[in-house]
Amino acid sequence: MTSGNDASAELLKGTTLRVYRFLFKLGQPAGIRDIQRGLELSSPSVAEYHVNKLLRSGLIKEVEAGYVVDRMVWQNMIRMRRTLIPFQAVYAVFFAAAFVVMVLVLRTIPVDGYIFGVAVVVIALGLSLYETAKALRQIV
Repeated sequence: MTSGNDASAELLKGTTLRVYRFLFKLGQPAGIRDIQRGLELSSPSVAEYHVNKLLRSGLIKEVEAGYVVDRMVWQNMIRMRRTLIPFQAVYAVFFAAAFVVMVLVLRTIPVDGYIFGVAVVVIALGLSLYETAKALRQIV
């Protein structure tokens, strides 16, 4: 049995994902023709097919003026207006700041503890940047 998020992740691929993202970023109701034109789909029936898939899954809903996103499926994201930022980006900024402070402010004669500290911060920064990039690929 799959959870709701697993089912949503399975559904949100290809053109269906593009339609969902389009509606999310638009932030206002859009009709079938708006979606077709906005995504340059071959016909309104293609847009309608993907909209119906999203409707059946409960990710979007129909309102008087068209279709809008009803449920956000991306996890571990910070939403700022219509933009999604992976939560891992906060860690990346923190570790980048720690690295800058260590290298510019706390630099001393290189001793084992200092070198180890810089190495740990660099590894943590690399891992958080990798996770941020992976999360961004999910939504882009």
